[in-house]
Amino acid sequence: MPIRRLPPETVNRIAAGEVVERPASAIKELVENALDAGARRVEVQADGGGLARILIADDGHGMAADQLALAVERHATSKLEPDDAGDVDLLRINTLGFRGEALPSIGSVARLTITSRPKEGGDAHMIHVEGGDQKAVAPAGFPGPHGARVEVRDLFYATPARLKFMKSERAEAMAISDEIKRQAMAHESVAFTLDLDGKTVLRLPAEHPGDEGRLKRLAALLGRDFEANALLIDQERDGVRLSGYAGLPTYSRGNAAHQYLFVNGRPVRDRLLQGALRGAYADFLARDRHPAAVLFLEVDPLYVDVNVHPAKAEVRFRDPALVRGLIVGGLRHALAAAGHRASTTVAADALAGFTAHTGAPSPNYPAWSPSTPSATSFSGWQGWEAPPVRPVTGVLPGLNEQSARVEQVSPSFASWPSQGGSGAAPDYVDHPLGAARAQVHGTYIVAQTRDGIVVVDQHAAHERLVYEKMKVQMAAGSVTRQALLTPEVVELDPSEADRVVAKADELAELGLIVEAFGAGAVLVRETPALLGDTDVQGLIRDIADDLSEHGAALALSERLGEVCGTMACHGSVRAGRVLSAPEMNALLRQMEATPHSGQCNHGRPTYVELKLGDLEKLFGRR
Repeated sequence: MPIRRLPPETVNRIAAGEVVERPASAIKELVENALDAGARRVEVQADGGGLARILIADDGHGMAADQLALAVERHATSKLEPDDAGDVDLLRINTLGFRGEALPSIGSVARLTITSRPKEGGDAHMIHVEGGDQKAVAPAGFPGPHGARVEVRDLFYATPARLKFMKSERAEAMAISDEIKRQAMAHESVAFTLDLDGKTVLRLPAEHPGDEGRLKRLAALLGRDFEANALLIDQERDGVRLSGYAGLPTYSRGNAAHQYLFVNGRPVRDRLLQGALRGAYADFLARDRHPAAVLFLEVDPLYVDVNVHPAKAEVRFRDPALVRGLIVGGLRHALAAAGHRASTTVAADALAGFTAHTGAPSPNYPAWSPSTPSATSFSGWQGWEAPPVRPVTGVLPGLNEQSARVEQVSPSFASWPSQGGSGAAPDYVDHPLGAARAQVHGTYIVAQTRDGIVVVDQHAAHERLVYEKMKVQMAAGSVTRQALLTPEVVELDPSEADRVVAKADELAELGLIVEAFGAGAVLVRETPALLGDTDVQGLIRDIADDLSEHGAALALSERLGEVCGTMACHGSVRAGRVLSAPEMNALLRQMEATPHSGQCNHGRPTYVELKLGDLEKLFGRR
């Protein structure tokens, strides 16, 4: 068949298939145009899920009459400046848009009307494009001093086959709302308004630029719980800056919907960034839990390629290892600085589990009467036997020996020394996790703080302490290796084998000794002793996959982490073990001094704190 040149209308509709996938993507392109035009206020209206009507109004610098006709032509843009030789440098893109495809693509599949008044002065004009048919520029009215109004009606009417792939109006409206939220997160100094089918669903005033204004904007979009449980991230390395907020591990989610990533103000979906985020929380969350985070990367445009896909949602970094290391390091630094802090939602979840007493006596315990023996003697209570006084003869594994020997007293209430008086044991109520007052069911430590109580899961807390100690030993390079009786050969794709061998030195630091074994094969001589009798073939293939996708051997470090977690679980104090007062207080003090002790190795909280106000609510005092 002969080769034919496609008509411009067909070319535009083909391009529209990549740029305008659904109403939300059309709105994304139009909002980015408004932001590139210096808008401080952006109003978005959408009817019928955006398929019936879309309106984007802004107060940017606007366009003059002679610019309107150019704006709807393919590859016409004001965002790329040619040099003296007429060449355009696509490596220095400092705007959100630059391809010059959005307006003509939308105009080719819908009824597009653009009305604008330039900031420099002059009258307002409009242009209309219907299914690729461009009308003449004409004078028009405009409600503001300058800016633009872009109206899109009957999206995809010119390509009805595309309409069959649209979701319900409600689903499309939700996608539009999500898109506006992402744009609003990245530009806190711009006011946003979103109306869906005549109802205002989002009204965000402009905030002061900076961390404080950004957090206010995020609180308005993600809720006050995110604001209360978010950690400030601000790290820079080799000219790349990472900023934003990340949630505490105990403020995790069941999916990744609360992860928002931006590169130079552009919302992106990037596997490298998502993998780095996952890696940073690998020690703190189970695999079915996901952190909440809003992260912003600022990179010199020379070191990031945004011209990967017409939708501009994907990027490529010149030095992906640097970016990944910055994200993992920055997040872990913030998590370590949080110490033993747990999320505020833990207390709310705990309070939700309480039920009011009905007034009927419990079938397991006698009703109290004046003849009932004093509670301080304990002997009159059914099913309770005061434990014998026993001195501390040892310390819990992983705890500081000196702190575990601060008191030589019984764990029972009656025999604990009171505050004050010579020789009295120190009281810790002013410490963050308070002073141990009781042990319940041999599993939970109840501590009193100055303004509330703390309930600690002794096994989960000690497991984290032991795990952190093991991590320190690993970081010090003391990973013990075990030699294989017979070195194992792993067959790989030649490029995969080369990547694994190239990382041999790094793998050796983690206890894995590999070397090249001909084309497309790797010889494994030693493995980390922590892994025991491991699947060498599967381990090397997982490492090769990680190197291919992320440029880092996540599989080995994650497996070592899992083994450390398992060993910490077996080496920590078990539920059901009766602890003495000094042991309980030593555990609390060590938690206060250990990073990440607010959650166990699976992201669950190790303690719940209830303030006096919470307790008063339980008993109807407020």
